[in-house]
Amino acid sequence: MGTYLLTVGLIFAIMLGGIAVERLYRRFAAKNPQLGPFRDSSKCGCCAAGSGCSDGSCAEPEAPPRH
Repeated sequence: MGTYLLTVGLIFAIMLGGIAVERLYRRFAAKNPQLGPFRDSSKCGCCAAGSGCSDGSCAEPEAPPRH
């Protein structure tokens, strides 16, 4: 009987932990909309260059001409 109650308690604790993590993630995502998988990539500051809103900041560098 003790093993059964321990198992039920452990499953309940894991469920509560999952709910807590989800709430923390939602709060973080609401405060930081520029981060995460749902960020808008059409606005400035979205590229790895991190150079802000300057034109061409996200463009790939041109390759040198071949001879």
